[in-house]
Amino acid sequence: MNHEFRSVPRIVCEAGALQGIGQVFAGLAARRVLLVCDPGIVKLGFADQARTALEAAGCTVAVFDQVVADPPAAVVEQAVSQGRAFEADGVLGLGGGSSLDAAKLVALLINSDQPLADLYGTDKARGQRLPLVLMPTTAGTGSEVTWVSVITDAQQRKQAVYSAQLMPDVAVLDPQLTLGLPAQVTAATGLDAMVHAIEAYTSRTRKNPISDGLATTALRLLGGNLRKVLADGSDVAAREAMLQGSLMAGMAFVNASVAAIHGLAYPLGARFHIPHGHANALVMAPMIRFNLSAAQRLYAELAEHLLPGEVFAGETEAAEAFVRAIEDLVRDSGLETRLSKLGIDEASIRGMAQDVVGGLKRLIDSNPRDMTVEEVEAIYRGIY
Repeated sequence: MNHEFRSVPRIVCEAGALQGIGQVFAGLAARRVLLVCDPGIVKLGFADQARTALEAAGCTVAVFDQVVADPPAAVVEQAVSQGRAFEADGVLGLGGGSSLDAAKLVALLINSDQPLADLYGTDKARGQRLPLVLMPTTAGTGSEVTWVSVITDAQQRKQAVYSAQLMPDVAVLDPQLTLGLPAQVTAATGLDAMVHAIEAYTSRTRKNPISDGLATTALRLLGGNLRKVLADGSDVAAREAMLQGSLMAGMAFVNASVAAIHGLAYPLGARFHIPHGHANALVMAPMIRFNLSAAQRLYAELAEHLLPGEVFAGETEAAEAFVRAIEDLVRDSGLETRLSKLGIDEASIRGMAQDVVGGLKRLIDSNPRDMTVEEVEAIYRGIY
């Protein structure tokens, strides 16, 4: 029962919340706001809406809109340079997980003389960041409530920064920002959030009762609404439930850890630029099946939340039903599930497996079942 739990100070969940973002920054005494996003957020008009709301509250706004998936360190450094030149005193991250992760580091580094590379790892940041508000436009990463930022270094390796300073002041959920998400993005991010909940609940390293409660509630929300938003992307209530589930799953995993599903997903993103949610979805079902022998009791407990109302003959049947339900969700998501169809060459599989077991051991340590290089390689080959 010994554990430490950190959480964001304030969460706002409201349809149309983007229109009130100026008042949020006014409450943080920030008047020169750097908006960090990707080009798609500009095309959708969300950046202009945010600028209008901020300016109506007396803020001056600069927009950095060059974030890309798995953001390279160079992109973060460009945003920091723009923020310093603008003399920003607050940062708004608006978009998917990549934009939110970048915004966290930008808010920290504008105020710091530390090189970005010196932050890689745990608790290496010095100083205080600028006031920071994060608004997700996807229901998946949970980045708006975590103190983690994942970027790609010059050697195409995933690098994670874990620092209390990265936790935002306010997380704002506005389901209207997710209504236009394509089905493929909805599926990938929704499955990503489910992975967060499942891996938090089954973690061997930092599992705790608060994360457990958040993870099970998140799984119920996500599992009960993913098919709804895939069938009708304009269902505001279902979209809001997905955002809430994603946020809760984010709070759960950042305090309990993710595990080998993420471990196997990372090389797919770093080497082949597969979007993070899709990468998790690719390995999700086979990894959960692989873990079944070690996580049967925990999967049986999760079955009650993913499959509410179903009656099982016993633990074995409940756990198997849980695994099958995940396999069905991935199959029905519409996402491509074969590595060979996504431009991944078979010759890379051994190297990716070595990356996982060698460079991402912390994620194997959290996994319900230990893994060798050969077992990781077999998972990749099974979905090739």
